[in-house]
Amino acid sequence: MAGLVTILRSGAWLTRERVRLIAGGIAIASLAGLIVLLATADGLNDRLGRPLGTDFSNVYAAGTYVLDGDPAKPFDPPAQQAREQAIFGAGTPFYGWHYPPFFLALAALLATMPYLLALAVWQGVTLVAYLWVIRGILNRHPLPAEVMRLWPLLALAFPAVFINLGHGHNGFLTAALFGGALLVLDRRPVLAGILFGLLAYKPQFGVLIPLALIASGRWRATASAAVTVIVMTIITTLAFGIDIWAAFLASGRFTRTVVLEAGDTGWHKIQTVFAWARMWGAPVPLAYALQAIVAVGAAIAVIRVWRGGASFADKAAVLLIGTLLATPYSLDYDLMLLAPALAFLVSDMMRCGAEASAEPWEASLLAALWLMPLVARTLAQVTLIPLAVPIMIATLLFVLRRTRRERLPLATAQRPA
Repeated sequence: MAGLVTILRSGAWLTRERVRLIAGGIAIASLAGLIVLLATADGLNDRLGRPLGTDFSNVYAAGTYVLDGDPAKPFDPPAQQAREQAIFGAGTPFYGWHYPPFFLALAALLATMPYLLALAVWQGVTLVAYLWVIRGILNRHPLPAEVMRLWPLLALAFPAVFINLGHGHNGFLTAALFGGALLVLDRRPVLAGILFGLLAYKPQFGVLIPLALIASGRWRATASAAVTVIVMTIITTLAFGIDIWAAFLASGRFTRTVVLEAGDTGWHKIQTVFAWARMWGAPVPLAYALQAIVAVGAAIAVIRVWRGGASFADKAAVLLIGTLLATPYSLDYDLMLLAPALAFLVSDMMRCGAEASAEPWEASLLAALWLMPLVARTLAQVTLIPLAVPIMIATLLFVLRRTRRERLPLATAQRPA
């Protein structure tokens, strides 16, 4: 046991060959799972009667309402379910529409295509955007050739990728927008602000972004993000009418009480402190209180790190991981945000060299963070033991410890825009 602890602490077990073997095995298994899913499908539905791409069905159904001239209907759960059942069959489970009106235009664009084509375009385009951003993060500094040959496998085999593909979800887009904004923040702050502003389609992931930008004095990016949200709001209102916001606010009560507080989605799927507390029987007020404590802690960490002289990789990782910890509503496909965090941290470690960058347990902890989405949902469902939140908190604490060492010269830290 002592020897195992020593190996895990040093990270010596994480050889390049083992990384390639593990990632390759997960990639093959994931691809096989997708092939089986498609091979056993019946029309638009899988063998269990669910729409292929499950959650994408709510995006497509909402888009058809927009094309019909009824953009407020997706915010009415009975009407949304009726449209989903009209498209996919009477036995189709309910997939709720919980997005702000900003997302309706994209939903309508996708609904102009046949469903399977729309699903393929949606996942294909956003997957490419995600891979482009990961490649950009790793290319910020020269890295060994063998690392650059290995990254596509690691990016595609990241377990949250398969989860996102299976659900037809937006994790690729969220990771691309967030990671892309961080990637260009130094060089093109206005573009970074626009990308941050576009994340308003997932408002629960935007809480800590203003704190980071303001704390580091990035006023051009802050203004650009604010203007982007304002322009999106004006365009959406002109396109769909002011009543669309009343419909959205009214639907928020259903999302909060049924989906989040009552756990209709399933506590094992929601990877947050709130869901952890509710899964273990905590009343709603206590669950919110615990979530608030973690959210405040994440906010303080973001402000302190972004105000200081830590490397930008550490700042980016703290913001990305802190964002996932701060919200009460984040599912396992949203763990795609960990991919750019891992890319920033690993590239920083490789650039500085093992002796300069390594902390005890660091390599093993990052490997656990990469693997975690593979088992987080199943483990919580079977054993009621959460995995995502403890590992994310542990990683955040390790990164905070790294920032205190101020390993890098101040010149490598990002300058305010």
